[in-house]
Amino acid sequence: MAAGGHILPIISKNFCSSSQVILRVRKRPHVVTGGGFVVTDWSQKVIFRIDGCGVLGRKDELLVSDGNGNALLLIRRKGGLVEAISIYRQWRGYSVEFQGSDKPLFRVKQPHSCIVNQNLMKISIDENEYQNRRRDFEIKGYFPDRACSIVDSKGNVIAEVGPEEITARNDMYRVVVNPGIDQAFVIGVIAVLDYIYDGSTRC
Repeated sequence: MAAGGHILPIISKNFCSSSQVILRVRKRPHVVTGGGFVVTDWSQKVIFRIDGCGVLGRKDELLVSDGNGNALLLIRRKGGLVEAISIYRQWRGYSVEFQGSDKPLFRVKQPHSCIVNQNLMKISIDENEYQNRRRDFEIKGYFPDRACSIVDSKGNVIAEVGPEEITARNDMYRVVVNPGIDQAFVIGVIAVLDYIYDGSTRC
């Protein structure tokens, strides 16, 4: 389970497993479906679909859906003057049930200033229906090398990205999600990383 033996639902407790889950990520070609990627389990069953701006028609916007095509998470980059004067670029993930809400489920902060470590990305989760306190995470490692982890404030790894063992192709890799952790949240963070590093979700 998550640190302390508890589940950590952020999008939904339906995506929290009592055991470790290994997911496979496969890019979708831009020319066929407009960009994005598909997440399957080891039996090739589609668990999540991620659509980028080639499908949605908007830059800096991502959509995470479940395997049946039901939208779960809308992710947008916050722009404007606030970002221009900030040392971070900020991405926000919203429940699609509350698209008009100003309260995101999570935020990913990407440094874009020499004042801070350019490789240090932070994730924050505000209070929600499942928890009554804020939680913070960091990305450690380098996503383009398929060698990074999401760790909590105590240094516990909640998910890891690694190369796919059965192929050397860079368009497929694995994500290991530890027990009790919301897989939809982890994939939402992976979607942001994919976009930041010019992955398949970008136009």
